[in-house]
Amino acid sequence: MEQDQTVEKANPVKNEAWEWIKALLIAAALVFFIRWLIFAPFIVEGPSMEPNFYTGERLIVNKFIYRFGDPKHGEVVVFHATKDKDYIKRVIAVPGEKVRVEGDKLFVNGQQVDETYLKPALDEAAKRGIPYNNRDFSEQTVPEGSIFVMGDNRSNSSDSRDPSVGFVKYDKIVGRADLIFWPFDKISLVHFK
Repeated sequence: MEQDQTVEKANPVKNEAWEWIKALLIAAALVFFIRWLIFAPFIVEGPSMEPNFYTGERLIVNKFIYRFGDPKHGEVVVFHATKDKDYIKRVIAVPGEKVRVEGDKLFVNGQQVDETYLKPALDEAAKRGIPYNNRDFSEQTVPEGSIFVMGDNRSNSSDSRDPSVGFVKYDKIVGRADLIFWPFDKISLVHFK
């Protein structure tokens, strides 16, 4: 005597819907992971990084890079300046280095730094017969676990020369700016030095 066996047919619409739901959940998890742990968007506000970065430009900040190494000269970093505000500035000096600023000249450990990222702005100011930077900084040593940062717009930047910012502790650093992604005509990697 044969027994009747019933086989339930799979519903192809139901299976496809389930596959889509799984794919969307995985995509959402990846976006969350990438957005919160590895990369973050940042919008430039204010003139402090001109002529290299302008208000409204959007950047991708690599939040993961400093887990494997420390900030280096010339890198552009985003850090928590206040409880509610993040700043973008350039790394000028690292722990243990002596830094001073005299007019348009920057010195680290007594050696003048060639700031290639500012050359066009420095040349333009020299042509007009005016200094690019009107804020000096007397020599100080960068403490351990901190960096000295400055905006590229030297005369119009709240940075480590300003007591309200001072040396930036490593635990305040969000990450390194790696890519300009908006506006589209400015898409480019952020170059260091």
